[in-house]
Amino acid sequence: MSRLPIGIVLNGVTGRMGYRQHLVRSLLAIREEGGLPLADGTRLWPEPILVGRSEAKLAEIAQRHGLTEWTTDLTAALARPDVQIYFDAQVTQQREKAIRAAIEAGKHVYTEKPLAEDTAAAVDLCRAARAAGIKHGVVQDKLFLPGLRKLKRLVDGGFFGRILSVRGEFGYWVFEGDWQAAQRPSWNYRAADGGGIVVDMFPHWHYVLEQIFAPVRSVQATIATHIPTRVDEQGSAYGATADDAAYGTFELDGGAIAQINSSWAVRVYRDELVEFQVDGTHGSAVAGLRECRIQHRGSTPKPVWNPDLPATERFRDQWQLVPDNEVYDNGFKVQWELFLRHVHENAAFPWDFAAGARGVQLAELGLRSAAEGRRIEIPSLEL
Repeated sequence: MSRLPIGIVLNGVTGRMGYRQHLVRSLLAIREEGGLPLADGTRLWPEPILVGRSEAKLAEIAQRHGLTEWTTDLTAALARPDVQIYFDAQVTQQREKAIRAAIEAGKHVYTEKPLAEDTAAAVDLCRAARAAGIKHGVVQDKLFLPGLRKLKRLVDGGFFGRILSVRGEFGYWVFEGDWQAAQRPSWNYRAADGGGIVVDMFPHWHYVLEQIFAPVRSVQATIATHIPTRVDEQGSAYGATADDAAYGTFELDGGAIAQINSSWAVRVYRDELVEFQVDGTHGSAVAGLRECRIQHRGSTPKPVWNPDLPATERFRDQWQLVPDNEVYDNGFKVQWELFLRHVHENAAFPWDFAAGARGVQLAELGLRSAAEGRRIEIPSLEL
């Protein structure tokens, strides 16, 4: 069986997501399986070229995984004729410039979200990519989580009847960095560095709502910086200037209402770090990262409010677990495989820069809604 190498520049591979999810659990995992099988029997073989700012970190990662190609010179990496794809996992502030350079070099582009710092820049990147005739995509990993894939299966099968509401809870306690080290880098909590939970999470909620339920019609958000002072990686205290919690209400086409709370200042009392409850006229579901539970209207209990007596039924026990019915691979890896097939076989890939721009738009309008204290309708983007 022939092997077809494909050069992929990975920029930002020294960061947590770039390294763990995209290099190790996606591209190297594909290599461990012998490459990605294509329709003609060829196996596509990813050849990562690691790019970052630290020579020492790049060299260490390369040595750890038996890789030989790494550089701190992005321009040189993009000039290589054996490179077909550029991938970006840098901090958002560095992303637009690098993606533009990749487009100008004629490379296909796949990137972490958000696509850009603001809607105008994201739209411009989409137009530039289309004009250049390259393939382009944005990571939308939550769509490939087992729990949400089961939820999508329920929607497609008509399980809910008319969907009334979606309630989402996401988050966990990120330690302040003084008496315990923080689980997230300090730049996440500085607005000047592109931090903030709205910028981070609203693009996720946009594609989850749009692609599983319906397009978002309006947003109304309240944001907060609950923890005003944190301690950085060097042990120095700094003022947190970015929002660490957001409470959003989204109206969807068709009339359903979604409410999603996002917080890095909440302690977890739920089964998974993110959960969505969907209620419809015919049934309800609660989906997390991996599991999904349902309750059909035929098996819905009939509670009666009586605060003077203890509850006589265990409500959680009245829900049914949705079976897997298939094997679920790592979500980042699955989307990488789809993008690789998009590049080489022109397979469908709807998660493009246009989808990414809509996610940036929702985050931008969410922040504006919070600042102005009002509901804001989502206009169509001219793409």
